[in-house]
Amino acid sequence: MTKTVTTPYDVAEHLHTAEDMAAYLEACMEEDPYDAAFIAKALGDIARARGMSEVAGNADLSRESLYKALSGDRSPTLDTVLKVLGALDLRFRPEAVPRT
Repeated sequence: MTKTVTTPYDVAEHLHTAEDMAAYLEACMEEDPYDAAFIAKALGDIARARGMSEVAGNADLSRESLYKALSGDRSPTLDTVLKVLGALDLRFRPEAVPRT
């Protein structure tokens, strides 16, 4: 019997274009729009795909603080999220949600 070899899946390896990154973030926000740590982790995946050093420099944050903020273990401040979005050339778009 042959053994199956698996490797960990890293979404960052599949985010090549700005459109890929925006679609991934949008999907994550649709999946759980109220989980700040989950959305921060998605931003971390995108930042790793773009290059953490580049994103940290563009966001005027240290690499270490960026890794911590986007680890998914905590909820970053809105200020940090906005800086990271700007560094990634992304933005939030408010959308009216119908009341049920």
